[in-house]
Amino acid sequence: MASHRKPRTRSRMTGGTRTTSAVGITTAALTSVALLSQTAQAAPAQPAKPSLEEVQKKVDTLYRQAEVATQKYNAAQERTTGKKKQVDHLLDDIAQRTEKMNTAREELGRFAAAQYRTGGVSDTATMFLAENPEDYFAQDQLMSRLTSRQKKAVDDYQVQQRETAKKRTEAQESLKQLTTSQTELKTSKQTVQTKLADARKLLSDLTAEEKARLAAIERQKQEAARKKAAELAAKQKAEEEAKRKAAEEAQQQEDASGSGSSTGSGSDTGSGSSTGGSGSTDTSYATKAAKALAFAKAQEGKPYVWGATGPDSYDCSGLTGAAWKAAGVSLPRTTWDQVEFGTTVPLSDIQPGDLVFFYDDISHVGIYKGDGIMIHAPKPGAYVREESIYYDGTASIHSVVRPA
Repeated sequence: MASHRKPRTRSRMTGGTRTTSAVGITTAALTSVALLSQTAQAAPAQPAKPSLEEVQKKVDTLYRQAEVATQKYNAAQERTTGKKKQVDHLLDDIAQRTEKMNTAREELGRFAAAQYRTGGVSDTATMFLAENPEDYFAQDQLMSRLTSRQKKAVDDYQVQQRETAKKRTEAQESLKQLTTSQTELKTSKQTVQTKLADARKLLSDLTAEEKARLAAIERQKQEAARKKAAELAAKQKAEEEAKRKAAEEAQQQEDASGSGSSTGSGSDTGSGSSTGGSGSTDTSYATKAAKALAFAKAQEGKPYVWGATGPDSYDCSGLTGAAWKAAGVSLPRTTWDQVEFGTTVPLSDIQPGDLVFFYDDISHVGIYKGDGIMIHAPKPGAYVREESIYYDGTASIHSVVRPA
């Protein structure tokens, strides 16, 4: 009978020693090494530290996004303030109308009480106790039996009742809109705070050496912007000088040919009057612009604070609005509305007092001082200062607007 026992595994002998166990240990060791290698490979690699240029770009982007959110906050705040005033006005109106309605009701009550004392429940009392007095009074025969004074009391009551109901409906709708504006205000505020916190975190993670290098990069950027501003100033002065010389030459030619008739001389005087009118318009703008710039310059050194309109701090549109208000011109609150206020002019024709808007989203604005320089509230952590309009490159300039 064949044996059913499992065949015994033969072990190779080497020098009189079995090698089976050694092979097992070696295999286990290799397996462990392989697993450790796989584990090491599976571990997520640490993200590479961003370069200084990447950090600066990210911080600038966060500040830009914060400025956009700030303008949304400013718009929501303006809507909220307006709606709150509207609701308060409606509630005051409702209170006054309710008082008038109660007065009319009291008048009707006195008529009803007087008729009751003279005998029985009068038609007036029946009307006053009815669920719908207006329908009840639609009956011609009852209306004809009322005295003129009683009819006036009824009419007053009905008018006040209808108007009060209408105003209550308006107030309810305004309250809904106010709630929506308050929600937008809260959302925009949270967005600003988040963006600024992210920017601060990026900057705080830099070493002292990296911060010094970042400051050096910023200085180089500002120097390039100043050179660009100087180029604009030189170009504008050259154009002004060319215009002045052309005007002088034209005047000299006119004088040389000008032993003209007395009528011609009168005509020239009329022409001079017209030029004077144009000059008075330019002078009027220059006067207002000088007042706006004087105010803006007086704010230099005050901190940028998002949503602020002064007097101790400003955001960008808060500063331009306050500056032109000092010159007697009321600008809208946000950059998006300010850019629509006034006349758009080419950059080559920019004058002191003009507003310079930046970026495709029109999230920043400054007031032009002259020679390629503006006064603006730059960003969180900075102060109101003078700076080249090319501080973020030529491509960043969106438009120039003359507000008055």
